[in-house]
Amino acid sequence: MRHLPALLFGFLLAFGLLWPEPAAAQPSQPPRRARVYFQTRAQLNALANELDIWEVHQAQGYLVAPLTPEQASDLKARGFRVTLSPPLTRRLYLGLMMLPGHERETIPGYACYRTVESTYHDLASLAAAHPQLAQWQDIGDSWEKVASHGQKGYDIHDLILTNRQVPGPKPRLLILAAIHAREYATAELATRFAESLVQAYGQDPDITWLLNTTELHIIPIANPDGRKRAETGLLWRKNTHREDTCSAENPPWSYYGVDLNRNSSFLWNHGGSSSAPCSEVYRGPGPASEPEVQAIEATLRGLFPDQRGPGNQDPAPSDATGLVISLHSYGRYVLFPWDWTEQDAPNKTDLQTLGRKFGFFNGYQVCSDCLYNASGTTTDFAYGELGLAAYTFELGNDFFQDCQTFEEKIIPRNMPALRYALKVAPRPYQWPHGPDALDLSLTPASPQAGHPITLTLTLDDTRYASGGYGHEPTQPIAGGFYALDPTTWPPETTFPLTARDGAFDSVREEAFARIDPSALTPGRHMVVVAGQDAQGAWGPPTAIFLDVSE
Repeated sequence: MRHLPALLFGFLLAFGLLWPEPAAAQPSQPPRRARVYFQTRAQLNALANELDIWEVHQAQGYLVAPLTPEQASDLKARGFRVTLSPPLTRRLYLGLMMLPGHERETIPGYACYRTVESTYHDLASLAAAHPQLAQWQDIGDSWEKVASHGQKGYDIHDLILTNRQVPGPKPRLLILAAIHAREYATAELATRFAESLVQAYGQDPDITWLLNTTELHIIPIANPDGRKRAETGLLWRKNTHREDTCSAENPPWSYYGVDLNRNSSFLWNHGGSSSAPCSEVYRGPGPASEPEVQAIEATLRGLFPDQRGPGNQDPAPSDATGLVISLHSYGRYVLFPWDWTEQDAPNKTDLQTLGRKFGFFNGYQVCSDCLYNASGTTTDFAYGELGLAAYTFELGNDFFQDCQTFEEKIIPRNMPALRYALKVAPRPYQWPHGPDALDLSLTPASPQAGHPITLTLTLDDTRYASGGYGHEPTQPIAGGFYALDPTTWPPETTFPLTARDGAFDSVREEAFARIDPSALTPGRHMVVVAGQDAQGAWGPPTAIFLDVSE
């Protein structure tokens, strides 16, 4: 009985009595999940201009999208083969429920996902509790806050993680989540990643090194207005811009608003988007017209230098710094530029290499052209405007991803990928080509000052995803070094590693070094290691604590 008010609220909302849909005549049936078959890439790209495509199956030649009966009839009349599933139904809104054992509100029916308010509260509290490591910064306003002059809507926030006592400037990684409102898993993954880093600081040497030397920015909910709609069970994708309302001729099953991932200013309106306000891929009335997109672009421009020329085929320099990851769902992909064309991005080789590193961790398919063309995307802006290595992670296999899959697959597979992104942010086009330094250990673990120490580790040049989109070439290990308490990278003073078997000549090598601690004072120190392959590519650094006793 105690849930009766929430159930009543859910009944009213599910039938459109609280948040009305755009005025229009109801069609005879709601949308159905449909397969639309295509024969060429040009047909697929044309369909991307009008449909809310959920899946693309290139080998089988079909896509999956929601279609009203009118849309299905139109596509059939144009010669497309269409097969329909039963009608899609709304999920009842059951009211906000507390996650058992936790003092936070979660999305009804999905105890693993926090609401907008709970996400904001927890991250603001994280920053308040750890001011040395975290800042919670307002970077802009949502559409509803702008339109209502602050009476409704939300702020857009950026969580900044770095050890502020270590001076910069520092290389940066920016993670963007929930730009599409209905993609539940994205905001929670970003939030938990932030929490895991703060919790591990001072305990995990590699994370401690990363937060000392790198700056992480997380925009956990880029589309809070739309996200609030999606928390009610609506498959809401866009923001809630209502000035370009849907007309009576359009189906009311498509919500008003602008697709923020078609609204970015770089090559806006170059295909893969729609001019129809009711379309789920509506690009908006102009480039970067939406305040959410303006906040994202201003943040990117403020954080990263412009490292690429004005031409579409001008590459970013190989030593460019900075990395952007936009979290989406679903499909289990790691995507890299370009989105707006099938042509290769000028940095394709390097982008692909880092993508295959991410794929090694999360097991996702790595590609740039395995879906359809889309212009005005965040990642194309980040790469095209600023030369940043930019990626989209398509998480899981559903928009409203079940909690078991989220906890058991999405979290454990993508946390390591995000940590690797933070590790290579200083040189995303270079370091992924080099070997990883793994399994660092010291013997004895807590030596006394003046007593010898043995460092052992593994250098591995093989950790890349493989599969239908090619294999990453690997090279033998050529060597490596360690540094003690480095303050710059590469360090001013380094010491060589030695191959355990006497020669560096394999793609995976056991290595060691003898550390002389005579110059080390008692207390905690940092040993940082990096390896090099036979083609001269250095891998990213990895750290271990060295605690010297009295």
